Amino acid sequence: MEKVISLFFPTTMLGYIIRVAKTLGPGILMATAAIGGSHLVASTQAGAIYGWSLALLILLVNIFKYPFFRAGVTYTMATGRTLQGGYARMGKGYMVLAFGLNIFSAVINTAALTLFSASLLGYFIPWKLPMPVLCAIVLAASLLIVLAGHFAMLNRVSKFIMVVLAVATVSAAAIALHNGPVAPKEFISPSPWQIASIGFLVVTMGWMPAPIEISCITSLWLCKQCGEQKVTPKSALFDFNLGYITTAFLALVFLALGALVIHGNGQALAKGGIGFSHQLVNVYATTIGEWSRYLIALIAFFCIFGSTITVVDGYSRALAEGLQLLKNHTTYSEKVFTRWVIFVAVVSLAILIFFKKAMLPMLGFAMTMAFMTTPVFAWLNHKLVKKAELPAELKPGLPMKILSYAGLAYLFGFLLLFIWWKWIM
Repeated sequence: MEKVISLFFPTTMLGYIIRVAKTLGPGILMATAAIGGSHLVASTQAGAIYGWSLALLILLVNIFKYPFFRAGVTYTMATGRTLQGGYARMGKGYMVLAFGLNIFSAVINTAALTLFSASLLGYFIPWKLPMPVLCAIVLAASLLIVLAGHFAMLNRVSKFIMVVLAVATVSAAAIALHNGPVAPKEFISPSPWQIASIGFLVVTMGWMPAPIEISCITSLWLCKQCGEQKVTPKSALFDFNLGYITTAFLALVFLALGALVIHGNGQALAKGGIGFSHQLVNVYATTIGEWSRYLIALIAFFCIFGSTITVVDGYSRALAEGLQLLKNHTTYSEKVFTRWVIFVAVVSLAILIFFKKAMLPMLGFAMTMAFMTTPVFAWLNHKLVKKAELPAELKPGLPMKILSYAGLAYLFGFLLLFIWWKWIM
């Protein structure tokens, strides 16, 4: 095998690629957590309903959130502490706020992703199983991966998922682009720039590329990686930027799939359960070719299941650390982490029993809440990085500072607009 690889890559280049791959971790894990409901649901629906109209908005959301996700790398590499450790140093009130939001986000986001994963799993099973049973299977598999290998196994699994996902998604988009859009020339695309579309825009931005509290999880993963291998600020930023750029690129690719394959075909998307995922796969297979049916199903399943695994691990770590910080302890044991993993899984499954027939409304609710909590975490991360003493290689320059303030104005401005639309108008 090495001889075959050496035909395409010189030995020195191959060694460099292997060394770089070993340093990848938290950034790829973040990308795996991000590329879930935001991409397969929000981006695809954005393209399916509005065509290419929201491409710029999706790109802007990724750009404006960048400084607040990057804070998880910048602060941790500069201080050796996690973001939550920084919140605790700013004051117990900040830590209480972050911990409370994380509990809510953990169970809601895990439940939503588990429900979607279960619906896609049902596509591969020849006999019909109740949704709670499918959800239990997904959660059990996630717990097995998280608890059996902890960070090392999760790191390896996430890299595999990202490679498969990127190759399969780009391949499907390239085929769709070659075939051309299905919308007839006389089709008039609806405009997203109207008051009635604010709810959809909020859902789209809520998980795009991910809820900002994922930055706390990235910070935890980075601390874990630093304890197991040598990590430099340069390698940590490279890992983060690679993962972040990948999520932004794939968000546009999923939008392209919706715009090319579904937009203007005359079919409305199903609103719940296994029907949504099955219809999505059927539409792609009919347009691109029947041979692609399981390729699309594979994209969808890896996309959501990968997010489910990383979210279960990440939120459990954040909650374990958060509780210990509230108790004025500096570290937490693996037993505490395991208890939180079980807690998140059990509570999420309990929620799913009551929402088993409402996949899209539940995903929409999770994305909306993610959008509403995003400005809070963005402000916390901005405040933390601004107060920290950073070395020159990690200190944000003037363009990054301007982007950070612009991002805060954008996020809080859109939040006020949503509150006005939802409860005042």
